[in-house]
Amino acid sequence: MVYLASTDADRTKNAHSEPHLVAGDAAIMAWYDDGVLDRDDALAIAKHLDRPRKNFGVEVKVKNFEWDAVKKERVHVGYKDASVWHCSLSLRAEEGALTDQQWGDIANDFMDSMGFTETSGKAQCRWAAVNHGTSENGNHHIHLAVSLVREDGTKASTHGDYKRAQETCRELEVKYGLEQLSTVYASRGYDRAEKATAARDEREIHRSSLARKVRASASASATEGEFVRRARNTGLLVRPRYAKNTTDVIVGYSVAERPRQGERPIWFGGGTLASDLKLGALRAEWMDTPLLATEAAKEWNAAARNRRTVSRTGPENATPPAEMWVEYTRNATALADQLRTIPRDDHATWAKAARDVSGAFAAWSYRLEPTPGPLAATAAELSRTAQLRAPRQHGKPVALPSIAGTAMLFMAASSKNKTAAQTALMVQLINTAFAVYEMHAQSGRAREAQRIRSVVEEQLAPFTGTMPKAVLVGAEQQSTSDASGRARAVDIARRGMVPIRPGSAVPTTPTPATPAKPYQPARHDSGSGLDR
Repeated sequence: MVYLASTDADRTKNAHSEPHLVAGDAAIMAWYDDGVLDRDDALAIAKHLDRPRKNFGVEVKVKNFEWDAVKKERVHVGYKDASVWHCSLSLRAEEGALTDQQWGDIANDFMDSMGFTETSGKAQCRWAAVNHGTSENGNHHIHLAVSLVREDGTKASTHGDYKRAQETCRELEVKYGLEQLSTVYASRGYDRAEKATAARDEREIHRSSLARKVRASASASATEGEFVRRARNTGLLVRPRYAKNTTDVIVGYSVAERPRQGERPIWFGGGTLASDLKLGALRAEWMDTPLLATEAAKEWNAAARNRRTVSRTGPENATPPAEMWVEYTRNATALADQLRTIPRDDHATWAKAARDVSGAFAAWSYRLEPTPGPLAATAAELSRTAQLRAPRQHGKPVALPSIAGTAMLFMAASSKNKTAAQTALMVQLINTAFAVYEMHAQSGRAREAQRIRSVVEEQLAPFTGTMPKAVLVGAEQQSTSDASGRARAVDIARRGMVPIRPGSAVPTTPTPATPAKPYQPARHDSGSGLDR
C-alpha cells in the first residue's frame, strides 16, 4: 500500500500521479474519500486489510524456489508469505480515461467475479482499489490489493486466478462498452526496463529481433538440425535445454543476440518470445525420424559449446532453382483463395496460415532490412494471429496449400537486388494478409484488424511501390479468379485495404484443399479493453 500510494518516481516502477481510492470493502470506503493518499493513509489502509490475518493468526504460504547453480535447476528452499493478492487493470492509451465512478464499478464487478466478496457465498476479503491516473505509456489504470484471509479467518483460493481474471476482463469490456480484446489470440508483451534499455542503446528491443530471426529460421527449415544451423547463421547465440541427466534429449532452447565486447548475453527462452515459438510447437512443423533427431542433438551440442556446425552441406547452403518461385507463388495464390472458405472460428487453421506468412515476411526482413522496416512490422503483426491463448483447446488445422518453403526462398535470395519474381510472390502474401485482416474484421476483432490494415497501408504499400513490376508467371495456367485475386492484392498494397464488402461473410463450413508438395532441397543423408 505504501508503494501504491507513493509519488516518488525513484521508488516506483511507473510514475504515480495523485493516487486515490476508487473502490474497496465497505469499511474502507466509509472512512476514506477520494482525496490523494499519503504514506500515513497507506499504512492505515494496510493495517485494516491485514487485521483478519493477524486476529486469527492465519498464515498464507507458497513454496519458495531458488536457482541451484550446482544442480542447474530451481530447488525448493522453504516457504514465503503470500497473503496479499495484487492485480492491475489497464486501458490502452487510445481508449482515454475513465471516471472514478466507472473505475469503482469495474473494480467491484471484478472482485465479485473473482470470488473475493460476499457474492461468492463466503465471508468477504478486505480489499482496496487505487487509481494512479495515467502511466508513462499513457495507459489509464487502477491497482487492486486484496487480503487473502477472509473476515472469518478462512483462506481465499487463488487457484486458476489468471484464467478467471482474463475471462472476467472480457466480460467487463462488453458490459462497459470498452474495446474488446481477443479471447483467442494473445502475444507476448515487453516490460518497461526492456523498452528503456533499447531506447538508451538506440536499438530494437531484443525480444523483437530474436523472435523475428527465430521465426524466419524455423519457417525456412524442414528439420530441427537445419533450424539450429539457420538460427546460428543469422548471428544468434543458441543453447539447448536438456532433459534431466541427459545430453541428447532436448526439451527446450534459449537464444540471445551476440553481446557487445565486455557485456554478457541476455538469454530468452523460445516460449518467452512467442507462444508458437516453443520448441514443441516448432517441432510440429518439421520432419522427424530417429536419424534426424540424432543429427539435431549433434547440432544443439555444437551450439551449446559454441563450436562450428556439424553439417556444412545442409539445405541452408543450397541455392533453390528458379522454378520454386513460380511454384510457391501459385501455392500462395491458392492459400489466399482457400482461406476465404475457412470458418472464422477455426482458430487453429488461421493461426497456422498466419504463422507461415509471418515467417515468410520475417525471412525476407532478415535478408533485406538492415534495420527493422515494413517487412519486419508485417511479420510482427501477423505473428499475433499465430499465437493462440490456449492452443490445446483448438483442433488441428485443416489441410491448406503449402507455402512452407517461401521463407527458405527469401532467406536464400540476394540482399542487393529485388526481382519481379519476388514481387509476384509478395503480392500473394499480401493477399493472404488481407484474408487474415478480413477474418478479424468480420469476427468483430476491430483492434487486430486495424493493426494489420495500418501496417499494410502505412508501411507495406510504400515498400511495394519500390518493387519491380510483377511478371505473371504461368499466366496461361491461372484461372480468372487467380488473376482477379492478384489484382486485388496489388490494390491492397498500393492503395490500402478496402472496406469489408457487404454480404461477404465467411462460409460456415470449410472446404479442405490438397496441400501442395513443398520444396525439399537435397539432404546430405538419404534417410484494451481491460488487460489483466
